[in-house]
Amino acid sequence: MTQIQKSRRQRLEEFVAQHPQDAFARYGLAMECASTGDHEAALAHFRKLIETNPNYVPGFQQLGQLLARLGQKEEAREIFTRGVALARVAGEQRAMEEMQQALQELAD
Repeated sequence: MTQIQKSRRQRLEEFVAQHPQDAFARYGLAMECASTGDHEAALAHFRKLIETNPNYVPGFQQLGQLLARLGQKEEAREIFTRGVALARVAGEQRAMEEMQQALQELAD
């Protein structure tokens, strides 16, 4: 199978296997899994992402959103709370505000 014939997910999986600490690659793989409906794989990759890259704000934001969509509200609140604190320290105002809004929506 040539590179062209491989799916985006397969290429991302190969890259992540070779570079497991690469936050952007793992984020991309998690997003690809989520967009194709493979929620279990997406959750696993997002969780691994924030474990290995605990300052990667987008990972917290997207994991929280996926958990909320899947009805896992308690864990989503925990992830968003951690993400808000991290975004505040990192100076990522927009991400912080979006996660605060998500927390408010989960409380309603």
